[in-house]
Amino acid sequence: MAEKSSEQTLLQDIKSLSLNSEGKESSPSCSTPKTEMSMEEKFQIITSIGEECIQEDELRNLLVKKPQPICYDGFEPSGRMHIAQVKIWIADWFAQLNNKMGGDLKKIQTVGRYLVEIWKAAGMDLEGDKVEFLWSSEEINSRAHEYWPLVMDIARRNKLPRIMRCCQIMGRSEQEELTAAQILYPCMQCADIFFLKADICQLGMDQRKVNVLAREYCDDIKRKNKPIILSHHMLPGLQQGQEKMSKSDPTSSIYMEDEEAEVNVKIKKAYCPPKIVEGNPCLEYIKYIIFPWFKEFRVERDAKNGGDKTYNSFEELIADYEIGELHPGDLKPALSKALNKILQPVRDHFVNDANAKDLLKRVKAFRITR
Repeated sequence: MAEKSSEQTLLQDIKSLSLNSEGKESSPSCSTPKTEMSMEEKFQIITSIGEECIQEDELRNLLVKKPQPICYDGFEPSGRMHIAQVKIWIADWFAQLNNKMGGDLKKIQTVGRYLVEIWKAAGMDLEGDKVEFLWSSEEINSRAHEYWPLVMDIARRNKLPRIMRCCQIMGRSEQEELTAAQILYPCMQCADIFFLKADICQLGMDQRKVNVLAREYCDDIKRKNKPIILSHHMLPGLQQGQEKMSKSDPTSSIYMEDEEAEVNVKIKKAYCPPKIVEGNPCLEYIKYIIFPWFKEFRVERDAKNGGDKTYNSFEELIADYEIGELHPGDLKPALSKALNKILQPVRDHFVNDANAKDLLKRVKAFRITR
């Protein structure tokens, strides 16, 4: 996340965790909550949005000592935004290191501006100082005297095999022939955590290894306060066997500004075997997107197929799906309809806003590179 002022919250991809009295996570546009939540309430909400937390006792201690912790999340501007992404350390240099957009920094920054338009369309309040977008290139250049000695020290204290084990964070494997820039990347991402004074690393499970590297670095330098790792679930790709969505494969994901017909086609072709829950991407979308958004899942179907039904919990839906009471032929149209309802404001923005429309046209024309 991004640093605003002394010990203030860094906003999401930078995102600050602001918790209201009802026990819900507030968006950056929400006003300051009037009633402070208890430590235990905050702990339960924070851990509920992660698939793994390292370490829970450290998180409890942090929340006692620091009610508004700094949470870090980052992303490369490497293509169109799919539905799993959120907000706001814009890692343009990292995308260049990882050869995204052919390493063309101007194209990468165009993609970054497109992502800002996505957040606008999704309802983020950008007025005043509620949200701050930070570009890694600008922040690092402005505080180079802090950043590069930290990167160098992390690199100096780790052997090459340990750094290469982190290559998963770039969407690479240890068997690939990496460039020197890609070897530098994990050292820089590890440095980001300390550079941004992050208390919590709230990234996807695919970023776990570099976050663990940051904790190991704390052991090396005898630092007591280690960053807490809150690893988020990774949505799979829509095709069979795809562990996560890919910008280089348009059929594997739903893009935030996809047209209604495109969403319908992608979901219709998605892997969704009858009665099979494990490895079923359509069910993952329902669990991690639809239920959190709508608190229910409504299926419309002919009376001969059971008639309309509204599911109020994922467990209820799974029970029907496993015994064949809910068929993919009925589930998929319901999923498409729900996704399209979520995405419609984004589509409208990219049609009606001239700047957003131009950015999308340019980004679509870029060739996605690995």
